[in-house]
Amino acid sequence: MTPKIKSPVLEKSDVTPWIERPVPGVAPRDYPQGPMSLHTEPTIECPECHSVVTRTAMAFNAYVCPQCDEHLRMKARDRLNWFFDQVECELGQEFTPKDPLGFVDSQPYPERLAKAQKQTNETEALLVMQGLVGAIPMVACAFEFDFMGGSMGSVVGDRFVLAAETAINLQQPLICFAASGGARMQEGMISLMQMARTAAATERLKQARLPYIVVLTHPVYGGVTASLAMLGDIHLAEPKAMVGFAGKRVIEQTVREVLDEPFQRAEFLLDHGVIDQIVHRHALKDTVQRLVAKLMNLP
Repeated sequence: MTPKIKSPVLEKSDVTPWIERPVPGVAPRDYPQGPMSLHTEPTIECPECHSVVTRTAMAFNAYVCPQCDEHLRMKARDRLNWFFDQVECELGQEFTPKDPLGFVDSQPYPERLAKAQKQTNETEALLVMQGLVGAIPMVACAFEFDFMGGSMGSVVGDRFVLAAETAINLQQPLICFAASGGARMQEGMISLMQMARTAAATERLKQARLPYIVVLTHPVYGGVTASLAMLGDIHLAEPKAMVGFAGKRVIEQTVREVLDEPFQRAEFLLDHGVIDQIVHRHALKDTVQRLVAKLMNLP
């Protein structure tokens, strides 16, 4: 018979309790400078429903909240690039703001301009482009509200007049996306003169029998409302856009009444015959294209 081999007897001190035994698995990586940070995509919070949406998703949706359909403000360059199917050229970049009055309040006017230019990467509050929407050539301008509230100074007037003159020379319609707080008081009477200049430019478009369509976005106030924003052949507006001359609180203090919603909203203006139609941003390009084709008798 084969003798049985006795297994070695372990001393009690040689046995490691199970609770103290290491868990098998992949050893953690040794980071010499600490764990690597995860880079997440920038997001935008909807001011209405507070949904957090990635900036890319919002841009693809034309800055309309996919959750509640709220229309967020678009930058002027983003809006024009979205509106045109093909941009031929940008106009008016040769016009740059000056400081004709040497205006100073809490800081000098040139410093305010430099700050706005750095913040927006634009030289002024109005951008003008010429290009194709579908197969129809158009001239379009858009206000950059983040540039000093989209205020209208001398350069805004210069660029709008240039847009109108280009439209007349090329026999093309002019589309204006308005978003402004009004005239720029840092330029005094010079900014107020732009109301007359832009009004005269729209009259020349009318005499040339060329369509001038205004799209009112959020918000439009002051001297812009009193001039170029209300002189179009057709006035469209985005949902819930605030449009007026004086602000709501100023009117309430004047008439000594509380003005409830939707006072000065696009829906209120439509009910009172101030604008022609409220158009969802997703349908805006097609709507403008159809209107221009109808007004200019295009196929």
